[in-house]
Parts: sequence; structure tokens; C-alpha cells
Amino acid sequence: MTFLSILCALLIEQMKPLRADNPIYAEIKSLAMRMETWFNAGHPRHGRMGWFLMMAILMVPTALIYWVLMHYNLTLAAFAWNILIVYLTLGFRHYSHYFTSIQLALNAGDEAAARALLAEWTKLDTVGMETSEIARIAVEKSLITTHRNVFGVFFWFLMPLGPACAVMYRVAEHLSRAWNEPEHMRNEAFGQFASRAFYWIDWIPVRLTAVAFAVVGNFEDAIYAWRNFADRWQDEAIGIILSAGGGAMGVRLGTPAENAAKVVLADASTVDTTDVEPDVLPGEEPNVRALQSTVGLVWRALLLWMLLLLLLSGAVWLG
Repeated sequence: MTFLSILCALLIEQMKPLRADNPIYAEIKSLAMRMETWFNAGHPRHGRMGWFLMMAILMVPTALIYWVLMHYNLTLAAFAWNILIVYLTLGFRHYSHYFTSIQLALNAGDEAAARALLAEWTKLDTVGMETSEIARIAVEKSLITTHRNVFGVFFWFLMPLGPACAVMYRVAEHLSRAWNEPEHMRNEAFGQFASRAFYWIDWIPVRLTAVAFAVVGNFEDAIYAWRNFADRWQDEAIGIILSAGGGAMGVRLGTPAENAAKVVLADASTVDTTDVEPDVLPGEEPNVRALQSTVGLVWRALLLWMLLLLLLSGAVWLG
């Protein structure tokens, strides 16, 4: 039922994608803001209280409905509930229109339109960006969004609580951003637990996504970049995704030199090596073709996940 639930949800989303600004997401975001208002008194424990209450409000009803349906052998109803939850938690096409529109604009030579679309998508200042920079940021945003909106959800949906775990993953991802990234929340103690909780919740999924990229792309370059450059990013998860994804496509992504000024040498303490030229990621500078390569990489990784899920479901059914 797990495989069929995901497959049906993916097919429904292809025909009727759920907009990122839909009312359900808006209510969850509003609840997160209210939690921050109610609990934020400047101490990390208040962030823990708000996080666990938020999870309880959303996870308990999701798990309870699924348990009741299964307990009373309402298999079709449980199947429909699974499809609904996967459909609501997946985001395969939430932002794909931005990526596609940027790709079309760059293919047509309309850099101004590509910059405007990228600015709307990422909220970055794109004035004066060259084509390679536009392509690089669009590819990076796509890989990270695909992992968090698709592959991370897949992993947690496979856990025993299924729908509730999928909800937990997406809500945890949102809280890690909503309670840390806004200007007024930066360096606030309230968001520390949300950030750390999502780090551990995403620890296994982010590595499975990197492995999938390596398997369906250039395996050697992906593993090399992952092992030697992932720790150069301030965010470890982003470093793993971008280094492995870029290596798999033969494209140089990110700015891994941001943490390369200090390196740890074997049997030595940390030394300042600002004047030392950092190692260079393998691959070429991003260009318009990298956008098409990203589409292929993501779809191949998705097919790999679905194939493995099908084999796992078959083994469970036969067993």
C-alpha cells in the first residue's frame, strides 16, 4: 500500500499540483507564527515546548485517523488517507514552474526575465547576475527543494507511523526555517532546538539522496566531491546535496570555499590558510545546459527511489 500511495499521489500531483500558497500550508505557517509569539521568551527550552506542541497538534490526529481506519479494517479508506497525506506533504511541483520558466528564459536569451523569476523564487538580489550565476543558483535551489519536498518525505513515509512521520518531516523542515531565517529570529535562542531537531531528522534522508544522485549520475565524481568538499559549506546537509549533485552532473555548484580558510590537518591543530589556494570542485561552471541536466538527474533519482520502494513492497508482500 505504501508504494501505491506514493505512486498515486505523484500522479495526482502531476495532473493537479498543489500550490505552495494553498490554504492548508497557510494555516500551518500561521500556527507556527502563533507558537513563536506564545512561547518565545528568549530561552531554548521555550523553543522545545513550542516545537513538541506543534508536532503533537499535527501528528497525533494524522496518526489517530490512520490507526482507526486500519483497526477497523477500512483498508480502502486508509489507502485514500495515505494518498491524501502524501499529496499534501510532497512538493514535487510546488516550485517547478519557476525552474522551467527560468530555463525557457535562458534558452531564449532573455536574461532579464530569468533574473526576475529567480529573484521571485529565491528572494535574492539578482541585479547584474551573469547567465552562469543564474543557472548555478537555479540548479542549487532545485536540488535542495527536491530533496526536502520529495525524497525526505519518501523516507519518513516508509517509517511505521507512515503519514504522521511524513507530516513530522515537512513541519520540522518548515520550523527550522521559520524560527531561524527571518531577520528578527536570527541568533534567537528560540529557534535553536528546531534547527537541531531537523538536522537529526534529515540526517539519514540527506545521505540517501546524495547516494541516489551518485548512483544515477557520475558516481566517482559525486562521491569524490561529497567526501572532500561537503564540509566546506556552513550547512552540512546543503553541502552534501550540492557537492554530490554537482559531482553527479559534472557541474561546479555552491561556494564551498566559504569555510576553506581554516582547514584541519592530520595530527595538527587548526591553522589559518587564508593565503592558500583552496581545492577546486570537479566539473564545469554551470550554464544553460546544467538546467536540463538537473531535470534528468532528479527524474532518474525519483525513478530509482520508486524502483527500490517497489522491490521493498514486493518483498514485504511475498514475505
